[in-house]
Amino acid sequence: MDEIVLSDTRQPGLLLYQAREFSIEKHYLNLPVKQGVAKRNVTVIVGGHTIRTFEIELADGPPDWWAVLDVRPWHGEKLTLQVDRLPEDSDALKAIEQGDSIKGARNLYREALRPQFHFSSRCGWNNDPNGLVFYRGDYHLFYQHNPYGWNWGNMHWGHAVSKDLVHWAELGDALAPDEFGPMFSGSAVVDWKNSSGFGKNGEPPLVLVYTAAGNPTVQCIAYSTDGRTFTKYAGNPVVKQIAGGNRDPKVIWYEPAHRWVMALYVEMPSTTKDANGRPEANHTIQFLSSSDLKDWTVMSQAEDFFECPDFYKLPVEGEANSGRWVLTAASSEYELGSFDGTIFTAETPKLPGHQGDGFYAAQTFSDVPANDGRRIEMGWLQAPSPGMAFNQAMSLPLELKLLSTPDGPRLARLPVKEIESLRARAYRYGALSLKPGDDPLARMRGELIEIRADFEPGDAEEIGFHVRGASIVYNAKNQEIIVNGRHAPAPLRDGRQRLVVYLDRTALEVFASDGLTYVPKPFIAKTEDRSVEVFAAGGSARFRFLEVYELKSAW
Repeated sequence: MDEIVLSDTRQPGLLLYQAREFSIEKHYLNLPVKQGVAKRNVTVIVGGHTIRTFEIELADGPPDWWAVLDVRPWHGEKLTLQVDRLPEDSDALKAIEQGDSIKGARNLYREALRPQFHFSSRCGWNNDPNGLVFYRGDYHLFYQHNPYGWNWGNMHWGHAVSKDLVHWAELGDALAPDEFGPMFSGSAVVDWKNSSGFGKNGEPPLVLVYTAAGNPTVQCIAYSTDGRTFTKYAGNPVVKQIAGGNRDPKVIWYEPAHRWVMALYVEMPSTTKDANGRPEANHTIQFLSSSDLKDWTVMSQAEDFFECPDFYKLPVEGEANSGRWVLTAASSEYELGSFDGTIFTAETPKLPGHQGDGFYAAQTFSDVPANDGRRIEMGWLQAPSPGMAFNQAMSLPLELKLLSTPDGPRLARLPVKEIESLRARAYRYGALSLKPGDDPLARMRGELIEIRADFEPGDAEEIGFHVRGASIVYNAKNQEIIVNGRHAPAPLRDGRQRLVVYLDRTALEVFASDGLTYVPKPFIAKTEDRSVEVFAAGGSARFRFLEVYELKSAW
């Protein structure tokens, strides 16, 4: 017995398995959502078969926002929605509407806390980027998506495409939970040689490799030849459960051995115990190989990496005929080393990745055209949008490089050049000396901001910016950048500091030391504060250049 209530008014009872039938004639069913109410289990039935099950905070009365169920695959058929434990006075089932658009989305992408140049899903929750790949002229961004709630749950693979990494079009969910479980993270590859046999008429297939997180948790694949519709492989799973925590397959083509290689997080049992006497997990990345993406063999493992691995090779800038393999984890910590097709041999200790907050599970694009040659990464930007119909976002697309440093090659991140297409108004200054009290930006006002600065600290103790209430300060003595109170090492390079700053409605991304230091921070500026300030304290600094841009929306 959970609760007993005494009342002079009869309380509404809970009705089990209430249902409503629809003749599907339009694209979507719009479902009313009320934040914070009890979750209801919904079952979707077509032709006597259950095709979807999910949890949703169904609104019994006026909703906060509308979620959508894409019903285009069942056009012309009868579909039944069945809901458990629905209050007998609820209007939830009655309120569900068919439509060719999202109900209440008249202001879509212009909402008060909608990031304007960071991707976010049109509604619902998003987290890890998945399956980043270039295929048939599009950059494809798949991602962990809850289409029915503001918080994590009901894991699908959302899907969006872009021609330029800036302007994204959301296509709807590519993968939905099935008998193997919810759709957890993974990757995507173009099977150029059609080793899988999924290609048709000479068209290489796009293959998604993902975790189905049921019991057991297994690895599965799905394929497409148009980049829009996906078919799950009838022979799934392709990798059975290795241990209770195995997930997040990252697949690459290893040309020297003419085979596929998978980096898979596996939580192996450990003989050691924590302070409470519980067995500790042994976090590993296991490397598997396959000739056809269907049959996989474990080859080796790397230790002490947690979740969402990425694995790729980068040249070292300034070194001819050189390169290092990079193995990263969800935290963005990484090791550099060599790979012989079977074993990854680390040549560095584990190195820190980002130095901020709210950047997780980053992944790089596969199959970027050879004439481009960049290694481009996006991460989950943990920047909430409270009160909105959507939650969280993706980082800017980042170009990765290995730069030479006194300690050896190190990973650097900078925003891709395509973001510059959003520049609307420029405030450019050439060489200038900035002394205490100076502020050439005093008259500037803006909402969406980009800053680029190249300076020698001189005898200044601090050089910094205040951007709509955000604080970015370079401490010359300690050679560190301080972003809204978060300290990160930022050494001078050739006696100079080069900063790049991007401020959106819910997030701040700061890059220092030619990208060797990356500090992302969730941040919501006050609407009325549009100020931008540059300052020097304790002495004068010499700027080689200072550029500030107001940006326009990517939507």
